[in-house]
Amino acid sequence: MVEVICDTSFLIHLATTRIKNISTLETDIGSIQFILPDVVMNELENLSKQEKKKHDVLATLDYCKRLKKISISGKFADKALIDYVKQHGGIIGTMDKDLKDKVKKYGGSIISFSNDRIVLESQ
Repeated sequence: MVEVICDTSFLIHLATTRIKNISTLETDIGSIQFILPDVVMNELENLSKQEKKKHDVLATLDYCKRLKKISISGKFADKALIDYVKQHGGIIGTMDKDLKDKVKKYGGSIISFSNDRIVLESQ
């Protein structure tokens, strides 16, 4: 089982969009488990206070109840995830181009979305 540490935008998309290959994910990519870092949970809770994003964020918080949680803390999710990858390596779930580039620079891997399908990006 490969753990994928999710950033905020990735989780919101995962929770609120019909993912076309979710049922074939194990065949397409392998056995993966989505992980919720503390820093992302805090970001989601703060976003839930914004009226414009409230509906999607509340759906995401509900979705997160079934995810494994890990302790990665910090003020900013992107920086905390980059620091984690620098120390431990790993796979980050994100749609953020800047974060993707930095994670790859430090030897991490990326899982993202393409046409509402989950994809493993090459280095």
